Amino acid sequence: MPQTLRIALAQFDFPVGAVERNAERIAAMIVQARDEHGADVVLFPELAISGYPPEDLLLRPSFLADCEAALLRVASAAHGIVAVVGWPQAAGAVVYNAASVLRDGRVEATYRKRELPNYAVFDERRYFDVDPDGGDCVFDLKGVPVGVVICEDLWFAEPLAATAAAGAELVLVPNASPFQRDKHAQRDALIAQRVRESGCALAYLNVVGGQDALVFDGASVLADGDGRVHNAARAFEDHWLVADYEPAARRFAPVQWPEESDDGRDSLAWRAVVRGTRDYCRKNGFDSVWLGLSGGIDSSLVLAIAVDALGADNVTAVRMPSRYTAGLSNDLAAEQCAAQGVRLLALPIEKPFQGYLDALAEAFAGKPVDVTEENLQSRTRGALLMALSNKFGGLLLTTGNKSEYAVGYATIYGDMCGGYAPIKDLYKTEIYSLARWRNAVAGAPLIPPGVIDRPPSAELRDNQKDQDSLPPYDVLDAILLRHVDQEQSRDEIVAAGFAADTVDHVLRLVRISEWKRHQAAPGPKVSQRAFGRERRYPISNGYRG
Repeated sequence: MPQTLRIALAQFDFPVGAVERNAERIAAMIVQARDEHGADVVLFPELAISGYPPEDLLLRPSFLADCEAALLRVASAAHGIVAVVGWPQAAGAVVYNAASVLRDGRVEATYRKRELPNYAVFDERRYFDVDPDGGDCVFDLKGVPVGVVICEDLWFAEPLAATAAAGAELVLVPNASPFQRDKHAQRDALIAQRVRESGCALAYLNVVGGQDALVFDGASVLADGDGRVHNAARAFEDHWLVADYEPAARRFAPVQWPEESDDGRDSLAWRAVVRGTRDYCRKNGFDSVWLGLSGGIDSSLVLAIAVDALGADNVTAVRMPSRYTAGLSNDLAAEQCAAQGVRLLALPIEKPFQGYLDALAEAFAGKPVDVTEENLQSRTRGALLMALSNKFGGLLLTTGNKSEYAVGYATIYGDMCGGYAPIKDLYKTEIYSLARWRNAVAGAPLIPPGVIDRPPSAELRDNQKDQDSLPPYDVLDAILLRHVDQEQSRDEIVAAGFAADTVDHVLRLVRISEWKRHQAAPGPKVSQRAFGRERRYPISNGYRG
């Protein structure tokens, strides 16, 4: 038995559907792990060949056949090193979430995932089967028995216990686990528990990168056989991670392991939305973005996110003042663009807005001015922003937050126009916290203090404030957190001390706004329960609990 084994973990992004590119890259990385890092074994993430989650691509026989052919090509690169590569394995009419052990130019063994998550953002039982005859996967690596389990398998005791019973002393765990706040501590506690139960050392590799509404954070970890969990790798960054494993002690010694230096809530959330925005643009062919900059907190935060994601030269802010826009709003928008080096375009909306009013004057005759005219202003802005995006290219970013989407405080075909919503899963109170955090990190007011300190307003009528029609945001967000994220009922929220009439008002707004959310742009998930693929309520819904 050797004194040490060198293990390389490929914490990189493997885009969904890019089967050929992923395979070529994995093959080259196997050689790199062997020749540059001196690794004995290299681990790739869950479903690295296909990307995760491939969703209904898995229903296409041609896609599955291409994945298998790609894996066989990758296997041919595995000489002088063992590689463990995740892929979707078709076997007749069924498909398995699999990871194969590649050695000496061939597929030596294949492990099929046993526990298929089917909650939150996961739909694995829609696509994958569990092999009733599937066994453990334990292979020999220079005299060390090494096992494989995949992602969700680790959250149950049996798969790892069975792998240990089959002789494994070291277990490799490829993952595709999306980021959500406060998940790292829960994961590390679970890993420590599994290690203590089994006595196996674990190398836990998580994929990194944005995929539509999901953001994978990497943050891979090592755990020694005595239960010690090492510091996580830097989150949201692509890295080669290299460690030496001492079989006699079942202990790791990191060799190349950039550690996470700031796992605070704001730091992780910021990097999640920046990475999600950058990857959504890159993977969909956009190298520049547009956004409407009002001088308010939401658009200011989105501007800062966009600059961090793509660079100031690739961001254009558009100021679109109306008859109700305060001079301070214009000044703050200009101040922020100057601070971050972003081009600012001014397009006053008075003329097109008046054109709408003139066109509708006869139809609206005798009707009082109401929210219709307010929404027309927002829709005028949406039309102008989409025109700029169409004419010059670049993706339009929307600037709505989770509080607004929850209660419908956003205009469909107006400020909801756009292709990606960077702050869609952040409550308003979290927006303020992130703005202060970003300024503190920068050591400068990238987001002007005047933006943070002023009362929020849509500025669609004289002296309008958000709190004219909504509870204070600390109250609103506390109710929404209980109802949306924690699925608490009306009575439970009232019992927690919130005024019944306020709760009824908020829950009614949430209920009647479902149709808007079904049409909203995707945005990066950071919370326990995000709107979209994770929270799927019916639009037509008679339940009032």
